[in-house]
Amino acid sequence: MRICVFLSAADLDDRYTRPARHFGELIGKGGHTLVWGGSDTGLMKVVADGVHEAGGRLLGVSVEFLANKVRPGADEMVIASDLAERKRLLLEKADAVVIMVGGTGTLDEATEILELKKHGRTDKPVVLLNTAGFYDGLQQQFRRMEEEGFLPRPLAELMFFAEEPAEALAHLEAARNAG
Repeated sequence: MRICVFLSAADLDDRYTRPARHFGELIGKGGHTLVWGGSDTGLMKVVADGVHEAGGRLLGVSVEFLANKVRPGADEMVIASDLAERKRLLLEKADAVVIMVGGTGTLDEATEILELKKHGRTDKPVVLLNTAGFYDGLQQQFRRMEEEGFLPRPLAELMFFAEEPAEALAHLEAARNAG
């Protein structure tokens, strides 16, 4: 399975790096491919290291203005001309999506895939990995959107909330086997 992971390229502390590395290791041990922003910095590097060291494949999609930060030795690296093309390519090359901790770029990528799912433009499984409670507030907001009628589909059809890396991967594998 080709798993797209949206996450930060920032250097963060252990409460975020440890689960990111663990998730990468699970992807690699499962024989899956990481589809990610291609950066060799921060959490992007950490998850890619975990995948690579556990024998998984790395498929990066970077953007021209960040090409100097791409990971050397990735199995495949695509350089998009802009952020919109990058998002499109990341989603096109993936079978599933996991949203990990990140900033505004990660949030932008997350809302893009959710809009596509909401409108029936994709049926790829989406998991929000809520490491260290990072997305508690966002999860509450999504539930409020559902309760107050802002979502035309049940939230459970749009995404799955996971607290731990193993739970996230188990959901994706179950979704793949069910489909």
